[in-house]
Amino acid sequence: MEIPYTYKARPDTGLYNAKVGIWLFLASEIMLFGALFSAYILLRVSAPVGFWPDVALAWPRGLLNIPIGTFNTAVLITSSVTVVLAWAALKMNNFARFRVYMVITVLCAFAFLGIKSFEYNDKFSHYVIRLQDGKALTGHIEVDGKHPRFWNFSDQWSVAKLADKKVTKIKVEMDPERDVNGHLKKGASHHHEVEVAVSDIVSMGSYTPATHPFFAVYFLITALHGLHVLGGALVLGYFAFPGAKMWKSNPEQFINRIEVGGLFWHFVDLVWIFLFPVVYLL
Repeated sequence: MEIPYTYKARPDTGLYNAKVGIWLFLASEIMLFGALFSAYILLRVSAPVGFWPDVALAWPRGLLNIPIGTFNTAVLITSSVTVVLAWAALKMNNFARFRVYMVITVLCAFAFLGIKSFEYNDKFSHYVIRLQDGKALTGHIEVDGKHPRFWNFSDQWSVAKLADKKVTKIKVEMDPERDVNGHLKKGASHHHEVEVAVSDIVSMGSYTPATHPFFAVYFLITALHGLHVLGGALVLGYFAFPGAKMWKSNPEQFINRIEVGGLFWHFVDLVWIFLFPVVYLL
């Protein structure tokens, strides 16, 4: 028994089954990301005025790498173009060109994830240290010649762990000074280290979700988006190779699958296009 409208459109709606399904799915995705963006905006507008970390719950500014974020945006936009070209190649009955464009799309996806992991590594190796005199220091730290790394959580440090290791002093490579808007002050430089006695430290922690609501929402939204990128890349990669067998048995349905996968991919790109200016630029 053949399932109707798997590749032919319904006469009343002009849509085949898979396209109806993907639009319903994307509607639920819009609600999911819409709620997260709303939470981010509400937390930000209710944050106290001031410069973080001097004011504990003030909204952090200038902590994300805008050039890297811009490059990642270009990578995703490129992948949106290539996934459309892959679909167009199938419509022109050119399977070889389809595969080339689809491979480029998948490579762009993994390039995006690799760059994002570099950003994560920087955040997990970045620390805010609060001292007994009320001052707050931010920067990369060095403990017994070791720098914490995202890939090795045993390298993460706390006051209690420093005490257990009988560490008495740590080095901090200081961040450049910024104004209340997060802009670098004129002549500011981070090329200097300070040595801090562990006995003077009240608390310390890397830029993780437990440190500030900004990092909690940032990691939640970007990690969830990254999972969507990974899932989409795996599906598109499957269509390019093992799943491409359908091209010979049912080419129309295969083209429709690529179109549906492309719709999901465009949504993933669109989420980032909203995420980048809201989180990175504002």
